[in-house]
Amino acid sequence: MKQPLLIITGPTAVGKTSLSISLAHALHGEIISADSMQVYRGMDVGTAKITEAEMDGIPHHLIDILDPSEEFNVFLFQKLAKQAIHDIRSKNHLPIIVGGTGFYIQALLYDIAFQEQESSKELRTTLEQFAKEHGVQALHHKLREIDPQSADSIHPNNIKRVIRAIEYFQETGEPISKHNEEQQQKASPYQFVYIVLDDKREKLYERIDKRVDLMVEQGLVSEMKTLIDKGYTKDLVSMQGIGYKELFPFFEGTRHLEEAIEQIKLDTRHFAKRQLTWFRREQDVIWLSREQYPTTDELQTKILSLINEKMTLV
Repeated sequence: MKQPLLIITGPTAVGKTSLSISLAHALHGEIISADSMQVYRGMDVGTAKITEAEMDGIPHHLIDILDPSEEFNVFLFQKLAKQAIHDIRSKNHLPIIVGGTGFYIQALLYDIAFQEQESSKELRTTLEQFAKEHGVQALHHKLREIDPQSADSIHPNNIKRVIRAIEYFQETGEPISKHNEEQQQKASPYQFVYIVLDDKREKLYERIDKRVDLMVEQGLVSEMKTLIDKGYTKDLVSMQGIGYKELFPFFEGTRHLEEAIEQIKLDTRHFAKRQLTWFRREQDVIWLSREQYPTTDELQTKILSLINEKMTLV
């Protein structure tokens, strides 16, 4: 029998955290974070990282496991998430994937073999230098010339993924989008319920703005100063996260703090929009609107009924 897996995802600030805790209590579950930033220690405020009190006794995996100087990517996520699933199932608990990084969720759910190119360090360095000299848009244009489909799905600011896609083409002669499509045709090794939470756009954006204001109140700027004082620079993967990269110009003296905060809000809203675009392309997802199910209890009741219908928990 395939292993059971519950996925709770959706755009940032839609309300995944409180729902996941409630479901974990109801289902004897443990939570695996599918967030590309909450893995980093010392980056708490800007990632809206769940606190120990908010965890309410529910075990969480893939949070606070890396130093900000280390790179987190889909290959590492797959490896660690599979290990966490094994550990959780050994206790007869239900693994619950929670987070908004759709690329990671897809990779785990369908066991997609994203091939990491070990032989292309020289090419990688060349492409990184090209981006520094000519800008991210010029690098993204290079990708569009060889793989328009990947260019449509990868944001120009996601330099690491843009470079990986170019590397893959150079190494294999085929677009990585073609490889990924072939991988997605594989049957999932899990029996799963894949929930995408959504809400009216204006409500979502309002919550995003309030969340950023709360981050500032909770000490985002001082958290960023601590990271800079520890020597973490803006070229690190961790420092490319929304909420952090926008503050570098403030600390460099080229932007007022108010402008940086507004940029964080704008970038977060754009990120939420891209998340929704990604999930609309995914197969086998169940969309639940916060407009239709406004409370956690109502959402939980609906999700539990879906689990009873679609999944065998043993």
